[in-house]
Amino acid sequence: MPFFDTHTHLDYLQQFTGEPLAQLVEHAKQAGVAKILIVAVLQRDFKIIQNMAALFPENLYYGLGLHPLYIKEHTENDLVLLEQALANRDKNCTAVAEIGLERAIPELLTDKLWQKQCHFFESQLYFAKKFDLPVNIHSRKTHDQIFTFLKRISVPKRGVVHGFAGSYDQAKRFVELGYKIGVGGTITYERANKTRQAIAKLPLDSLVLETDSPDMPVFGFQGQLNRPERITESFKALCSLRNETPELIERITWQNAVALFA
Repeated sequence: MPFFDTHTHLDYLQQFTGEPLAQLVEHAKQAGVAKILIVAVLQRDFKIIQNMAALFPENLYYGLGLHPLYIKEHTENDLVLLEQALANRDKNCTAVAEIGLERAIPELLTDKLWQKQCHFFESQLYFAKKFDLPVNIHSRKTHDQIFTFLKRISVPKRGVVHGFAGSYDQAKRFVELGYKIGVGGTITYERANKTRQAIAKLPLDSLVLETDSPDMPVFGFQGQLNRPERITESFKALCSLRNETPELIERITWQNAVALFA
């Protein structure tokens, strides 16, 4: 079975490296990565990502969304433009992403900006509900707050809590709501014991693989830009933590991802 990288910023990887898109896709395919989801962070990136996916429609899918790290830059008109883009989406737009909440950066936690984060997250959850799309969620130091939103606003297609770094109990609550957990570079670091234990215990049918490239480098590649082909490192780490065969892990994580995003 091939791999599906369910969370990348391939547009930024291309900008940083200057590599042709065809080369990025080919390198991924050589490592067995047959499908890649590109997620947006800013409204100005929407058209770029859409055009990338149009060039490789069998390999590249994308999500449109407004990332909480850029909450200072987002405007109400960006929400209007996002809703319009989702209403007019093509078949390779398969998610509302990347959306969520961020509490690791103090300057984004003024009362005004926190309220704005919550407003944008809630609005985008309702877009996912309106357009029957899954979500791909950024949650840093916000698992409890994110859970409250997801429990209150039922997104029919559910989605993924991306880059999960938390406890088993926190992950289990998301899984019980029907959400998948994004497994990436975090589990390649032995010091991430809490997250590794959580990923080891969760049902296999609740997991998908991701890289977050060019971010979240895997162990052994610190200081380098992350790439979709490094999903194989996270896969090896996942296999070392689980009791199932590598073949089963590869098949189920692929099926989970395709069901959501392809």
